[in-house]
Amino acid sequence: MATVYVPTPLRRLTGGLAKVEATGTDIGTLIQAVDAQYPGVADRLLDDDGNVKRFINVFVNDDEIRGLQGLHTPVREGDKVSIVPAMAGGEG
Repeated sequence: MATVYVPTPLRRLTGGLAKVEATGTDIGTLIQAVDAQYPGVADRLLDDDGNVKRFINVFVNDDEIRGLQGLHTPVREGDKVSIVPAMAGGEG
C-alpha cells in the first residue's frame, strides 16, 4: 500500500484523516482506490477529461507526476503520495 497525504480542503471527505492508505499500480488507479473508500475525492482531483486538474499537484515521494508519467506514474508499496493544491495570491 501507498500512503496518500490528504490536503486540508479534502479532509472533510476522508473523515478528517490527514493520510490514508490505498493500493494502485499507478497514480490513476490509486486515485480511484481512494475514491472508492472516500467518495468525491476523484471529483475534486480530476477534470472532465479524467486528468489531474491544473491547480492540483501530485507528488510520488518527491517527484511531481507531470514531470514523470502523469496518471500512469507507477506507485509501489511504501510510496508516499502527496496531493498539493496550488496556492495563489500575495502582494499585488
